[in-house]
Amino acid sequence: MKASKTRAVRLTSLTEDVAAVPEDAPFRARLHVLFAQIEREFEQLYLENQALQEKLDIATATKESLIPPDARSAAGGSMSTQASSAALATPPTQTDEVAGSFLAAASSTHKSLKAKLSSATGGSKAKASNKIKAQTSRIVSSFKAPTVVSTVVREFGGHKDGIWQVAAKAGQPIIGTASADHTACIWGVESARCLLQYQGHAGSVNSIKFHQQRDLVLTGSGDGTAHIWQAAVNWEVPKKGHSSEEELDDSDEQVEDRDRVDTLRTPLCEFTGPGGHLSVVVAADWLSSMDQIITGSWDRTAILWDVETGLPLQPLTGHDHELTHVSAHPTQRLVVTASRDTTFRLWDFRDAIPAVSVFQGHTETVTSSVFARDDKVVSGSDDRTIKVWELRNMRSALATIRTDSSVNRLAVSTGGIIGIPHDNRQIRLFDLNGQRVARLPRTSRQGHRRMVSSVAWAEEPLLDCDLFSCGFDRRVFGWSIVLPKDN
Repeated sequence: MKASKTRAVRLTSLTEDVAAVPEDAPFRARLHVLFAQIEREFEQLYLENQALQEKLDIATATKESLIPPDARSAAGGSMSTQASSAALATPPTQTDEVAGSFLAAASSTHKSLKAKLSSATGGSKAKASNKIKAQTSRIVSSFKAPTVVSTVVREFGGHKDGIWQVAAKAGQPIIGTASADHTACIWGVESARCLLQYQGHAGSVNSIKFHQQRDLVLTGSGDGTAHIWQAAVNWEVPKKGHSSEEELDDSDEQVEDRDRVDTLRTPLCEFTGPGGHLSVVVAADWLSSMDQIITGSWDRTAILWDVETGLPLQPLTGHDHELTHVSAHPTQRLVVTASRDTTFRLWDFRDAIPAVSVFQGHTETVTSSVFARDDKVVSGSDDRTIKVWELRNMRSALATIRTDSSVNRLAVSTGGIIGIPHDNRQIRLFDLNGQRVARLPRTSRQGHRRMVSSVAWAEEPLLDCDLFSCGFDRRVFGWSIVLPKDN
């Protein structure tokens, strides 16, 4: 009884603790209901045990009251003279039979009640145990996220230093990478080969973006410049000869051709000079019209450039510390810039006079900010959080995702799934409501071994690759991700 009461008290306390959790999780109300049901079940069991104990006490008292005083005196071995006369009035055998019958009846009643109590208690306990198991199963099942199947299907290797960013080309089975080894590479997804290496920068290549329609690539570098260059790739893969003799004779040549990488050193356009950046260019992106680009720098400014002339059109100032990322809206003349000053800014170029909005909410460096569907912006930070914002409301975030590691350059799919790369080598997937979708597997055989610096979604699966990730282990992975139908 005491144990049952204690459990009820503990469950009540647990229910209160769960209800006091500040996280606005969707399971909070469901947990409260389930724990309340378990509490009521234990309370009912306690009342049943109490009623059975009262019956047992009554039966014990009845046993003692049913035995005649004469019989109790005779059994005790002492009687007065009057008691002896009364006892002699009844034959000894009859007296023994009466006392024995009362004792047998009381003993039988005691055993019967004890058996009933035992069976009732055992049955109630079993019933409660089964119900608790069922409730627990329901609680656990409510936490189980829909199954997401994810696995590495491609691996790209060849850079000599860490990789800062990866980008996917819409409509073509190629990806691009920007590396600290001063090069950018174009890779064939099917062959996992480097098809073209750009060597035009004199510093770390920090960002890479494809033109939406043309075979052009935009890169930003630690040399303080941004380049546009032609991504003309050779799709032909060396084939083996048909005869065994030819294969033997040409084997060395074929291996050399297979390992050979086309290189490019001259850009089509270089964005530098008067009015340009005075420090490292950390990121660059195409505006939706594709006739302008935006660059962000450690000099605390972003600059809007004209692609045709290569001249700066407008500097964007206001950040108090170095910029970390810039991103343009895919269909509108909107730009977001992220900074080490814990803020990111929205720049609206749809009017003649650009408007700017400041989004505050992070406590450390904002490492990236990107546009998402339904007029939303997603920002990631070194404060280990990701926030989802609405363009029309910059005062508070719609959702906050809390993680256990700093966030790097994230990406949002057209379906609204956020790919989150972390310093701790993990990659997590969340939706725009802040609900966890999956964590990509990382073992000794697959996954990154060092910081994951960037992820990029393929608008359409590229040869079973839905997501690409890169890191400072110098490797790029192509992931096949099968999401639940509701996502």
